Amino acid sequence: MRLRAHVLPFALLLACAGAGAHAAQDTAPASTPAATPADFDDTPPAPPPGADQVTVLTAARIHTEDLAQPQVTAIAWDGQGRIVATGTASELRKRYPKARRIDAGKATVVPGLIDAHAHVMELGYALLRADLSGAASKEEVIQRLREFAATAPADTWIQGWGWDQNRWPGQQFPTAADLDAAFPDRPVWLVRIDGHAGWGNSAALRAAEAAADARALSGDWQPDGGRIVREGGQASGVFIDAAMRLVEKAIPAPTEAYRELALQRALEAAVRNGLTGVHDMGVSREDLALMRRFADAGRLPLRIDAYADGNRDALADLCAHGRYRHPGGRLQMEGVKLYIDGALGSRGAALLADYSDDPGNRGLLVTDPAAYAIAVYKARDCGVQVASHAIGDRGNRLVLDTYAQALAGSTAQPDSRWRVEHAQVVAAEDIPRFAQLRLVASMQPTHATSDMPWAGDRLGPARLEGAYAWRRFLDLGVPLALGSDFPVEQVDPRLGLFAAVNRTDRDGHPPGGWLPGQKLTAAEALRGFTATAAWAGHDEGEVGRLAPGLRADFVVLDRDPLAIPAAELADLKIQATWVDGQPVYEAKP
Repeated sequence: MRLRAHVLPFALLLACAGAGAHAAQDTAPASTPAATPADFDDTPPAPPPGADQVTVLTAARIHTEDLAQPQVTAIAWDGQGRIVATGTASELRKRYPKARRIDAGKATVVPGLIDAHAHVMELGYALLRADLSGAASKEEVIQRLREFAATAPADTWIQGWGWDQNRWPGQQFPTAADLDAAFPDRPVWLVRIDGHAGWGNSAALRAAEAAADARALSGDWQPDGGRIVREGGQASGVFIDAAMRLVEKAIPAPTEAYRELALQRALEAAVRNGLTGVHDMGVSREDLALMRRFADAGRLPLRIDAYADGNRDALADLCAHGRYRHPGGRLQMEGVKLYIDGALGSRGAALLADYSDDPGNRGLLVTDPAAYAIAVYKARDCGVQVASHAIGDRGNRLVLDTYAQALAGSTAQPDSRWRVEHAQVVAAEDIPRFAQLRLVASMQPTHATSDMPWAGDRLGPARLEGAYAWRRFLDLGVPLALGSDFPVEQVDPRLGLFAAVNRTDRDGHPPGGWLPGQKLTAAEALRGFTATAAWAGHDEGEVGRLAPGLRADFVVLDRDPLAIPAAELADLKIQATWVDGQPVYEAKP
């Protein structure tokens, strides 16, 4: 995702040494070709013995993503929520005459949608803070903050999420002074839409000075992996990537009750939008513990593939104790999320040449390349899947170079499925390396439609050839796992389907789509949010398709996403979301 990270502590990396014995081993021979979504027609596991009550669901169309039987009109599952059969309505009713029957009528059923790159706790926090997304000016931001502050406890910081200077006249970064007139004494801290920059008022900067070395906010010092935007030698109020910590460590930690409410709100939003699974990128030890408590209490309505925050204790835990799966089947941690650079919108993505609209700036490496390499090698030796945030072409090249060296080692898993998160701007000559290294390109379609008004200014026409290049990856056989990066983008996967197929905004601009040669078909986009997303998390034996032996995770839609006009994909109605053969969300009539 595009949320920021900081320089990786070496102490946590060393904890991984020698822990490979705890990790489960993959069994594919090293000589097998790169696995792709086309390999998903392997014979699924048999239904569990002792299956009791069977339920048969019928619908006008059921897209299974199972190559053996891609479209059916009925599915049946047992009391454990495992699919036992797919076929026609008459076949399954005859086979299971005593089954409980559910008729979805004219609806279309698809496998449960999986967001392959998101941030669950950050979504929850965003839902509890001032919503600044879409604000067209600083004045609109301040008005929203006034409304939010009127209902917030008076002794707390005012926190918000989602500002984007690219939407404002002049597209310039704001300053603390822009907030001071409205909030002279109460600290305000606002995180940019990509999570890679923060904006504070003078009260917040005073709190940061009290919590840290006050000299850091004056002069010309800059932190490793970050940048303090300065005016006249003083901090202006905007902090990029690792510099954000200077302010954030002054903010009181959220209470456990607040954290529980945030997780609950995020989970409710996810299932309401048709998600049955999320790959949660950058999960801390504390957040995993909270999720485990929810799982123990039966409060996880969807599946979370948690990827450990490589900058915190979760990676050390993962290496020391082995990969984790909750017995309920809805929570696991088997991978680690690392960062190499920042984000394009805040000009922190690491580029091989200067930003076209900011000469002399080539972005930021938020992790020192040597420290990043050590993390990758240690994760490899722990048997842990690696997922690396890389946005700029320089960032992507550093990840590819490091992966190539690490995967050539004798301790590399033969079916590692290492991931590059975003792969947003890639030099044309580097794109084939994804296939050669058997990597997963984890990409977010709505980033393209959000960034298209200004991405050309940042990159220039030549670099756009390798930007948001979904079709190029897919045509080379690179597995394309799709997600949203919520809360950077909205949690709704229908918007991802729409963006992938149209490459326009909701009003159809630009006509024909932005960089239209990189469009996906509706079937390819749906597969990216289902079967390929599952495969990217090593979950293809459990979810991602509707086939015997797999879990009955599915979404009921009012229309067929593979048959309606592409312009209507974002308007699909979600009638119900089911996980393990049970409804976790049902739309009101």
